[in-house]
Amino acid sequence: MRFPWRWVAMLSISVLTIPTAARAGEPQQEKRPQKRPNVLFLFSDDQRADTIASLGNPRIQTPNLDGLVKRGVSFTRAYCMGSMQGAVCVPSRAMLLSGRSLFRVPADLKGVTTWPEMFARAGYRTFMTGKWHNGQASALRTFVLGKSLFLGGMGNPYELPVADITGQRTLTAKRNSGKHSVELFADSAIEFIKSQKGSDQPFLAYVSFNLPHDPRVAPKEYHDIYNARKPPLPPNFLPQHPFNNGPDIIGRDEKLAPWPRTPEVVRQHLADYYAAITFLDAQIGRILEALRAAGLEHDTIIVFASDSGLAIGSHGLFGKQNLYDHSMRAPLIMAGPFVPRDQRRDGLCYLHDIFPTLGDLCGVEGSKENEGRNLVGLLSGRAAGRDELFFAYRHVERAVRDDRWHLIVYPQINHRQLFDLKEDPHETKEVSQDPAHAARVERMTATLERLQREYGDQQPLTVAKPLPREFDFSKVPAGN
Repeated sequence: MRFPWRWVAMLSISVLTIPTAARAGEPQQEKRPQKRPNVLFLFSDDQRADTIASLGNPRIQTPNLDGLVKRGVSFTRAYCMGSMQGAVCVPSRAMLLSGRSLFRVPADLKGVTTWPEMFARAGYRTFMTGKWHNGQASALRTFVLGKSLFLGGMGNPYELPVADITGQRTLTAKRNSGKHSVELFADSAIEFIKSQKGSDQPFLAYVSFNLPHDPRVAPKEYHDIYNARKPPLPPNFLPQHPFNNGPDIIGRDEKLAPWPRTPEVVRQHLADYYAAITFLDAQIGRILEALRAAGLEHDTIIVFASDSGLAIGSHGLFGKQNLYDHSMRAPLIMAGPFVPRDQRRDGLCYLHDIFPTLGDLCGVEGSKENEGRNLVGLLSGRAAGRDELFFAYRHVERAVRDDRWHLIVYPQINHRQLFDLKEDPHETKEVSQDPAHAARVERMTATLERLQREYGDQQPLTVAKPLPREFDFSKVPAGN
């Protein structure tokens, strides 16, 4: 199959007239690939968008992600749509891999055609390593090759059960990881990349890490970096959440620290979180170096993203079972052939817009059920992102945001919050009760209801008998 150059026109780049070196005043582009581009997809777990040094966090060390930022485009407002269960990563990954929205994709991907399957049908060699949290059957159907798969959500990274996908689309017997799982996943990715040197067949490699999800364990030298100088508290730190936002207010993630949250405990959790990310960054560096050494760097589109953010002290919360910006926003970076260098894009997008974009860049059509949007126009800077985003968490939260405003509704307690993300990006000042914003709340509520209908969500935004807004943390059982 010949490489489909139609997407180049969408990027307003003519491969026939523009040399490899960029013209004056234009962003530099990567070297022209000689075949359809490969795809290397690097996916972290529970990584907040504000944890990359070159994107505004001077307290964390991420030299390899910083290098990727300089090579490509960083989408600064990419979001997970939400979840109907506490394990947010499960539906987030299902949406990512299918291009389908929250209420239209089963968590186990049963009966759903995934994007990697479509890449395989188009002639790509598809490979995965790392965490798979959407059921064994869907893993075997989605990828042709696999090494060191972890079919679960979390565990001791030094003792994870892993298995491989055989040529007959079956799993080998599980074995112990034998080393830190993130290092093992990097080893497996490197082994695959080396095997592709000189191949005429393009590949899609999906590398799914299980950090910085807890338990946030990294080699001692990485913890030493941040224990010596612990990260500061987030600007929206609170000792506890100011009202009852649902049953997950004392769920598993929230029990990782006692109430009230203290600065000392939160800063230690952040130190461990940063250590995990810096260790992850080092493994990403190993993979990128292997890609370069194999001579595949200029033929490969590289994507780095995460499945969701995380609270860790923000708003008195620790998990991602909420719809605040810190928990739904995730990092997203793309680099490679014809991607502008060192650019930022603040258009709104979902994580499940990633594969439709890759499909266009690689000439791979998605399934008819795909709902994700092509971000090529946003990638090139020639088009804007989505006008608004809809979010949902179980039956307890719904939200909508536009370019500036973020409305969160709590149906079970008939409560809402409105934040001005331009003036208050950390969401510390709730303004829904300000009469000056009454019309805005009404308009955004109407938009939220419209988006609910469009996405198939039938949750009412108010209830006849609301639950109490107050929550007494002193009644939480000891030890929790």
